[in-house]
Amino acid sequence: MTDRKHPQVVIVGAGFAGLWAARSLAGSTVEVLLVDCNNYHTFLPLLYQVAAAEVEPEAIAYPVRSILRKLPNVHFAMAEVTGVDLAARVVKTTGWVIPYDFLILAMGSTTNFFGVPGAAEHAFSLKTLEQGVCLRNHILCCFERAVHEPDAERRRRLLLFTIVGGGPTGVEFAGALAELIHGPIVKDYPTLDFREVRVVLLEAMDSLLPDLPGRLRAYALARLRQMGVEAHLQAMVSQVTREAVYLSDGTAIPTETVVWTAGVRGDPQVQRWGLSTTGNGRVVVLPTLQVPEHPEVYTIGDLAYVEEDGRPLPMMGPVAIQQGETAARNIVRQIAGQEPLPFHYRDRGTMVAIGRNAAVAHPFGRTFTGFPAWVLWLSFHLLKLIGFRNRLLVLINWAWDYLFFERAVRLIFPPGATAPHRGDPARGDGAHLTHAPLARLERWGQRVERQT
Repeated sequence: MTDRKHPQVVIVGAGFAGLWAARSLAGSTVEVLLVDCNNYHTFLPLLYQVAAAEVEPEAIAYPVRSILRKLPNVHFAMAEVTGVDLAARVVKTTGWVIPYDFLILAMGSTTNFFGVPGAAEHAFSLKTLEQGVCLRNHILCCFERAVHEPDAERRRRLLLFTIVGGGPTGVEFAGALAELIHGPIVKDYPTLDFREVRVVLLEAMDSLLPDLPGRLRAYALARLRQMGVEAHLQAMVSQVTREAVYLSDGTAIPTETVVWTAGVRGDPQVQRWGLSTTGNGRVVVLPTLQVPEHPEVYTIGDLAYVEEDGRPLPMMGPVAIQQGETAARNIVRQIAGQEPLPFHYRDRGTMVAIGRNAAVAHPFGRTFTGFPAWVLWLSFHLLKLIGFRNRLLVLINWAWDYLFFERAVRLIFPPGATAPHRGDPARGDGAHLTHAPLARLERWGQRVERQT
């Protein structure tokens, strides 16, 4: 601790973990600076609906400054973090150095391609709003090009959409894409032969949604196949090219659309900062969420590797939210001279939507399928959205789609944004930060110094 009047807490990343940590520190005797590359928080559980033309991008994003407006001791800076000096206790950004008394790293995760050749270059990720819009544009452009494509082989390649990964995101996007194709798209392109249109879901394990009970896994598989999705189990991808996906058994799937939802990993840049990480880039932390040998540094959310009952906690929003709240409480305890408490995850269950009137839910040890699970899913996600306007926008889009089988967001905009973000680290919780002028750091007064 320093002799300053109020301890300074810097939080890197305005995803679920960082935002909830900042909100939990509101009103305490600290000054908080939340740093992120974007000036908005993204509700990532509904990002796949942006890609499936079900909701507008702005419906699942909310300005960070609006969220923090009524929290007088919490401030925001839009800046690019280039490094952290743990010994000097400073966060380095483009042009500025921000000292801290406590640091919370909540930088989220990136897409994990597991070293599959060509995947990073040719597959689409779903971790940012930009990637969601890019994928939506690409899907719609595939149909636009297929209408005028005389070559049958090229046309079938344009109309085959491959999703790699049978976890919650892959299952939800496969269902949403199938409904988009067999709903409004089939009416938009009457000259196409929709027997050529295919949605293929590839899962390397022997079941979808491996963390859910067997009854729910079986229901999800049956429901997707009923919707026309070709779900293949024990199908491991060995290579991705611009025109095909290759499986380990030698099978080649000709396609120009590969959506990679198979896994995530911690942000790779933390390894350069001297933090100990696991094989998938997550920072090893103590049960209190503190970094070993640095009790003033906390790592939370997807970036943190925490085990309970001998298993690592999943990289999910509920885990991140609870860790953000715990890290904030522990910092307050440290300031008061008390020992930090270990983190314990309260698992309230998992819910996965599979199109209209269908979902699987496993809340509090109970299992639901079909319409009841779907209502639970709708209610939970609508409640968790930040901002009344966002809830209203999403509700209107859902109602319009449900009543009229229409999706109003079938827009290719901006023009030209249709290729995968090659070389993009696909960060999902605000880890890739952008430059900000000194004015955004004025609240820190003398604590913001020009980097030399």
